[in-house]
Amino acid sequence: MSVSEQQPQQAGRRPSRPRKALTIGAVCKILQNEFDDVSISKIRYLEDQKLLTPRRTQGGYRLYSQSDVERLRTILRLQRDEFLPLRVIRQELAAGGDIDLGGGGGADRRPAAGAVRRAILVNTSSAYLTLDEVIEETGARAELIAELENFGIVQPEKRDGATVYDETDREIVRAANELSRVGVGARNLRVFRSSADREANLLEALLGPSLRSRNPERRKEALESLESLAATVSHLKHLLLVRDLRRLAGD
Repeated sequence: MSVSEQQPQQAGRRPSRPRKALTIGAVCKILQNEFDDVSISKIRYLEDQKLLTPRRTQGGYRLYSQSDVERLRTILRLQRDEFLPLRVIRQELAAGGDIDLGGGGGADRRPAAGAVRRAILVNTSSAYLTLDEVIEETGARAELIAELENFGIVQPEKRDGATVYDETDREIVRAANELSRVGVGARNLRVFRSSADREANLLEALLGPSLRSRNPERRKEALESLESLAATVSHLKHLLLVRDLRRLAGD
């Protein structure tokens, strides 16, 4: 079922047909054209995380407006393309940052998320997920996640006797699952873990004393420098990879 939403009539123009509110099933079907792993339960989970608030009928059914669908599309793109944790996405949506929620653009439009990409580098994830939630959100097999744990690529924690994963773990699983589709196994990902360890050790050597300082201002400056240097290191690594891939392609 769908319910018509009344829209204000613009002066001097014929009234347009009311746009329809969509059920959660209809929204899921629309978004599956762009997001293979979207599901009704995932949309409900995002609602539970206060990322969207569709209106409800008197019977309790969710109804999504066109702006709700665009907001949901943006959230899913930020997760998939920018690897942002939900906490950062929530903050950016609340602040109305550089994220484009609007109607133009088409399926290949990307949100401008330079500032939020920077925020994910250092901030600690505060949300934790169970194994079932990670599987639901990423589409990964439990066996793949177990292999990632065995090789130290994903590092879950024990909380209240349960194994939980933070949002960074979830995004690592998501990326590893994408690579697994072209035959890259968890064992092959150890090279990325080793590279990340070396880069982290380099930054610790540069900023470790300041990061451990009891002076709030000095620690704040060190955190800002850490984010900036981490972004520079990541960009340098990307450029080196691009150069090598160009040689591989024969350019």
